[in-house]
Amino acid sequence: MFRGVLIVESGYSGGNVENPSYEAVCSGETGHAETVKITFDPEIIYYKDILDVFWTVHNPTTLNQQGNDSGTQYRSVIFYINEEQHKIAQDSIKKAAKLWDDPIVTELIPAETFYKAEDYHQNYFSNNPSRAYCQMIINPKLKKVREKYISLLK
Repeated sequence: MFRGVLIVESGYSGGNVENPSYEAVCSGETGHAETVKITFDPEIIYYKDILDVFWTVHNPTTLNQQGNDSGTQYRSVIFYINEEQHKIAQDSIKKAAKLWDDPIVTELIPAETFYKAEDYHQNYFSNNPSRAYCQMIINPKLKKVREKYISLLK
């Protein structure tokens, strides 16, 4: 969707169990958050731009919740891989705080082991466009992103 984004993988991070399954993560007992690992070319798209999109499609003010989904696996978290990303993410949080009435609860922590989610979670929207969740939740977010970030699109 975005120029410079090479790979997007759904998965789990931040927990205490090796190779967790979706069912285990959903139990809330593994400590993992459902995450997305984005591999990108920083010569084409900046980390800051990726974070700007994150704030557009994600509610960072609800503790352990996204929409109707609740549990620690739905917590708001940014995993950074180096000090440069840490600083950029800190600045991004300060900037995003001005966009929300409620305080931002997004965690900012060093990247931990990322476990790729099961195949049926990958490219979920592309593979399931007619599902109610895709129509009611993802479609409006994509529309908003396409309108706001047209200059970043492929």
